[in-house]
Amino acid sequence: MTNPRYSTIRRVAVHVPADRQTGPEIEDEVRSRNPGVRLMPGLLRQMYGFEERRVAPPGTWPSDLAAAAGRSALEQAGLAPDAVDLLIFASASEDVEEPATAHVVAHKLGVTAPVFDVQNACNGVLNALEIADALIRAGRYARVLVTTGERGSRLSALPVRDRRELALLLPALTLGDLGAALLVEASDRPGILAAAFCANSSGWQAATVSNPYFPQAADAPAVRFDSAALAASFPGLEARAFDVLHAAGRKPGDLDLVCVHQPSVAFTRTILDSLGVPEDKAVAVFTAYGNVATAGLPLQLAQAAERGRLRPDDLVALFGLASGASGGLVLLEWSP
Repeated sequence: MTNPRYSTIRRVAVHVPADRQTGPEIEDEVRSRNPGVRLMPGLLRQMYGFEERRVAPPGTWPSDLAAAAGRSALEQAGLAPDAVDLLIFASASEDVEEPATAHVVAHKLGVTAPVFDVQNACNGVLNALEIADALIRAGRYARVLVTTGERGSRLSALPVRDRRELALLLPALTLGDLGAALLVEASDRPGILAAAFCANSSGWQAATVSNPYFPQAADAPAVRFDSAALAASFPGLEARAFDVLHAAGRKPGDLDLVCVHQPSVAFTRTILDSLGVPEDKAVAVFTAYGNVATAGLPLQLAQAAERGRLRPDDLVALFGLASGASGGLVLLEWSP
């Protein structure tokens, strides 16, 4: 295979579960499961601007959501599963610890190409795009299907013993379910222009989900989201990630669309302000879908295209922040 000069995102697709769950319904569920814990009515709206999320049917696996989105992307492109050269699964959720969930997704799609997982909390899809771009530019593959399937709503069922554990679980109550896929192909014109990633790994303890095979102390919660510590781990990451924009000779005002990780309404506004990007350049999804982790950026791309806000040759920035902490930005020209 000769080395292509560029890669581009040809298709983006999402699979949205039909069922909705509102903030008050989630709060009622937490109270019923944990009768000894008090939860103020309307707290999720007050704290996060949360309204509702999508919830997949019982028995749905992350691979089911990823495969549904991947199937939609291939159908949009008029391609059969055997046209895929590489499949990447890049979710914060997973079916199993071993093997890679990418195998399960590929089996459900009928893809026989090589596969692997990429995991970096909410930045997994961004990292997968960087990897896909590098491999296509190197001439290793011509068509890469990046998939993700998030089942974050399941964390709401975790038991809460006291107010402290409730505070640490509270951000997880806004997590929603969604599948997404991006079809990345070799191109003779620029598509993915640049990518940059940075990390502040000293902040890794701010948000953790324990490994069941390596249990922590008996009094340690399985899921721990320390909002204050997480926020403190982020400053400076957005500026370092956005250096790729300046290195490309562009400025925020040149961007036609900016997709950012959205764990709350206030957080989204703060990030846009720090990047110098007006809110009308973004696509708000948190209030209607909740925090869908790695699927959030593809969701915003898909919604922008659906609403006529994404046109060929538009300059787009995909910006992510994730626990760990890590920041990343992929700069692209939209050329489906």
